[in-house]
Amino acid sequence: MARVLVAYASLTGNTEEMAELIVEGIRQAGGEAVLKSVTECNAIEIKSYEGVLLGAYTWGDGELPDEALDFYEEMDELDLTAMKSAVFGSGDTGYAIYCGAVDVIEERLKERGAVILQDSLKIEYGPNAAEKEACRQFGRQFIEACMAVT
Repeated sequence: MARVLVAYASLTGNTEEMAELIVEGIRQAGGEAVLKSVTECNAIEIKSYEGVLLGAYTWGDGELPDEALDFYEEMDELDLTAMKSAVFGSGDTGYAIYCGAVDVIEERLKERGAVILQDSLKIEYGPNAAEKEACRQFGRQFIEACMAVT
């Protein structure tokens, strides 16, 4: 069974809700998920898992939120070669760069050698009923891909 870290940054609860739903999907598909806020863990913890899902809301004009900066910077010290990963987050289409923090995190994962198993999941504000199921499906697909990739 694959063990996955789901770490997120959330201010209003939208990205936290996404993370919780993604964890539901992982568990529905038979995976093991550990859910943590990025303020409750260090990036080095990624190395203790077979996969990692990172989530954040986007602040301002496509930037990482302040509470995610330490975690993000700690990733600079990690060799994540072959680490199975994906990224999710919430944003606001009213800004020029929609869910820019998601793209920033994904780029950092790639720079550190991680393998992105699926397209990022981006949701405006909080998930509606259909998007809640999309979050669960995102988790199911991730864990299935984790178990398929050796």
